[in-house]
Amino acid sequence: MTDSTNTKGSLLIFSAPSGSGKSTIVQWLMQEHPELNLYFSISCTSRPPRGTEQNGVEYFFLSPEEFRQRIAGGEFLEYEEVYEDRFYGTLKAQIEHQLAEGQNVVFDVDVKGGINIKRFYGEKAMSLFIQPPSVEELRRRLVGRGTDTPEAIENRLAKAEYELTFAPQFDHIVVNDNLETAKAETLSLVTTFLQKTHSSH
Repeated sequence: MTDSTNTKGSLLIFSAPSGSGKSTIVQWLMQEHPELNLYFSISCTSRPPRGTEQNGVEYFFLSPEEFRQRIAGGEFLEYEEVYEDRFYGTLKAQIEHQLAEGQNVVFDVDVKGGINIKRFYGEKAMSLFIQPPSVEELRRRLVGRGTDTPEAIENRLAKAEYELTFAPQFDHIVVNDNLETAKAETLSLVTTFLQKTHSSH
């Protein structure tokens, strides 16, 4: 554990199977509730910038070689190699910097990443699992989107079923059956957690 005297911010971890509405909820929280002082963790990637992306704004852009060196140096909180030489990851030092600035840092990560980050930060972090009402409902949503082939949908559902088995390892589970209810529940959990952690600093 890092010494809590130098951290002003807290950490919020959001994970979910694909199609559960997690990103919608996270975006809403960040846009509609500026008083929560939420900022995304800025991660690193080895892909080149796209469009108007700037180093240190959307991502930190590293070469694959730099990425490997930093992995070897144990500098990442979590990372993955999506395919060869295409890395994504979160630097511990960057998170410490954002926390010291008083930002409440938001992670929108996969389930395993979420569990790892929670393990690393313990009480300073709250992990939320956004759960679809059922796998059947998830199937309906994915089919309704019309963006995936039937095979891709089955793959996603199989992955979702696997990811759902990790839900008990999260601090809280929010079932997104009704989006407005799920938003309100998430807001309440986040607000309570931030009040608690900030009063104990």
